[in-house]
Amino acid sequence: MALTQELAKSPTGIQGLDEITNGGLPKGRPTLVCGGAGSGKTLLAASFLLNGVVRYDEPGVLMTFEETSEELASDLASLGYDLAKLVAEGKLVVDFVRVERSEIEETGEYDLEGLFVRLEHAVSSIGARRIVLDTVESLFAGLSNPGILRAELRRLFRWLKDKGLTAVITGERSEGGLTRQGLEEYVSDAVILLDHRVQDQVSTRRLRIVKYRGSHHGTNEYPFLIDHDGVSVLPVTSLGLTHSAFDERVSTGIAKLDEMLSGEGYYRGSTVLLSGTAGTGKTSLAAHFVDAACRRGERCLYFLFEESPPQLMRNMRSIGIHLQQWVDRGMLEFHADRPSRFGLETHLAGMQRAVSQLKPSVAVVDPVTNLLTVGSQSDVRSMLTRIIDYLKMQGITAVFTSLTPGNMELQETDAGISSLMDTWIVLIVNEENRKRRRWLSVLKSRGMAHSNSVREYELNNEGLRILDTEPSLPRVRAGGV
Repeated sequence: MALTQELAKSPTGIQGLDEITNGGLPKGRPTLVCGGAGSGKTLLAASFLLNGVVRYDEPGVLMTFEETSEELASDLASLGYDLAKLVAEGKLVVDFVRVERSEIEETGEYDLEGLFVRLEHAVSSIGARRIVLDTVESLFAGLSNPGILRAELRRLFRWLKDKGLTAVITGERSEGGLTRQGLEEYVSDAVILLDHRVQDQVSTRRLRIVKYRGSHHGTNEYPFLIDHDGVSVLPVTSLGLTHSAFDERVSTGIAKLDEMLSGEGYYRGSTVLLSGTAGTGKTSLAAHFVDAACRRGERCLYFLFEESPPQLMRNMRSIGIHLQQWVDRGMLEFHADRPSRFGLETHLAGMQRAVSQLKPSVAVVDPVTNLLTVGSQSDVRSMLTRIIDYLKMQGITAVFTSLTPGNMELQETDAGISSLMDTWIVLIVNEENRKRRRWLSVLKSRGMAHSNSVREYELNNEGLRILDTEPSLPRVRAGGV
């Protein structure tokens, strides 16, 4: 049996990208990063280069044909990179090459000899192992002859390979293909396509590995973020059914609800759905669970899509739950945003990043149904499937609240996600004799015996209290899920 030899790779240091590429970019070979204007090409390339310098002790050369050294330094300073310091330490060379087409047209001559001289000097001066050329269109702006252009492109890529440099070259995407010249993808060992699309006034950034010679890689489109921490990609390991199943149980924070769940509460690492119409106390029930987890010394992450953190904490104080103390102690962290601010994929990537950074034991998403304002039911279900898989892979107990509109069946969720949940608790409110009464029931809880009774509860200044009586209920409609 022949032994397979793994392709040598250079890690990018970009969260998620190294997982999708199974270790990074091909070591000692050129990679093309292409995309439209504003798609993040320069930032991704620079992140690869600077992460190599800072994290992996691989000196680098950044040769730019559009922005000056000062402009680049200013742009990358917002991400915490000090280019001037790295240059002074002899770890980085930044070289701005001005290419004026008018001057080339006057002489009628243009080749890459001068570029190779500058590259050779820059590389040898610091012993560079990584290099970025940004962008290839500007470099070849003076060539109108397709034959010469292709020959010079091949020559450039061959020179980079012969020097053993791990190179990233950026290029503008054309309407009919990956690049304007239509050749770079054939002489690159890897091609990464970046896309920045706008749909229904919501923008989303996505990344796809179009080609990677000699290596397995993720082939789907992956959402990626550009924020104050740089570039991050939703990792491929967030998908799948390989997560563990825990026997440990965790309290819901309400003793009588624990009793309804065979006396011990939820399974650790499971998913819980709290659904009901407006005013039933879904958020209050979730807050009880968060408060109990913090008291156990567990970190919690709370995603809000409807209220601000101060508003939520004020409301919870009215039922005796004081969450501010856990925020002050670093046990609880809120992430609040309007769903309409970003696309679903961007929300997904942001949630994954927050989980990765905090490493909580408990996560709450409240409410998931608000995400329907920026996507169809199938899109929201797909997004939630991916975040649920990711949370389960991390062993995180996750609680999702879902608003059921008044015209829907009580045993139905607007986002159609009930089948993804391990435990489903339905909260019901009904008006009798000019008084609102609330009930809850455990519709399902996989892997455990649970109560099939419907219990009345009330909300007061001591929290959500389940009453001992089992009232006679009006007929409850049964709907499909």
